[in-house]
Amino acid sequence: MIGPIDPRLPLAATVALAAGPVVFYRGFRHMNTCRLIENTPTARIRSMPMGLVEIDGEVVPRSAMVAPFSGQPCAYWEVDVAVRGRRGGWSVVHRNQSGQPFYLKDDTGQALVYPHGATGRIPHGTEETCLGLTLPDCYAHYLQEHPTALGPAYRLSMMRFRERKLEEGERVYVLGTAVPRAAEVVISEPLQATGTDDWRALRLHSLDTEVDAVVRRGSNQTTFIISQTSERDLVMALRWKALGMICGGPALALAALGYWLSALSLGRLR
Repeated sequence: MIGPIDPRLPLAATVALAAGPVVFYRGFRHMNTCRLIENTPTARIRSMPMGLVEIDGEVVPRSAMVAPFSGQPCAYWEVDVAVRGRRGGWSVVHRNQSGQPFYLKDDTGQALVYPHGATGRIPHGTEETCLGLTLPDCYAHYLQEHPTALGPAYRLSMMRFRERKLEEGERVYVLGTAVPRAAEVVISEPLQATGTDDWRALRLHSLDTEVDAVVRRGSNQTTFIISQTSERDLVMALRWKALGMICGGPALALAALGYWLSALSLGRLR
């Protein structure tokens, strides 16, 4: 006699059957990114070509900015907020990153990096878990400034806040699209709004005029990575992830298909 089936199994099998090809496709995307990184030589900033380019250097902030959770000065930050699920896992419900540009400098020149749309691979950061009803002020203020980030129901569960940032002087690897520097010099919005003419405005003016090119996400080639790990470690991590997804995607779909074939042949859905 065939006992009753768990009603969640058909739903899980359906989701797995649909997710398998997606995981497989994303695995190939990661593998293509690996090849792209390996086939793109690292350029010196002064002589880098326009188009897809790979550079590395030291971070120099362009504007006064602090990370939203820690309040520490930085040139770039990214945060995510996750809630704990019923089975103890974490589900990310909000991501955000700074959009202010920063400089990347080597011993030949400097580039202006617009980080919007970049995939950040910054391994070191801060992480804190707390109850949504009793959040520390830094997290409560952030959620007040971003009211659409979370629904009221999320505040009833455990929440995880993670922050990663780039500080002045840290070395960074960037793979993105280089475009010519604009002819005009544009100072940062806060300085422009206040009309200040202090040393910081003069320093920004000087740094902007020394920029050799701008690196950002391209319209045709959308690969854009900002990473603190070396090129070798980045390629290795992406390749292992790609292999896992290329093998795991079909396995997931086949397991789900096997469940449905078995269920239909045994008449368990009657």
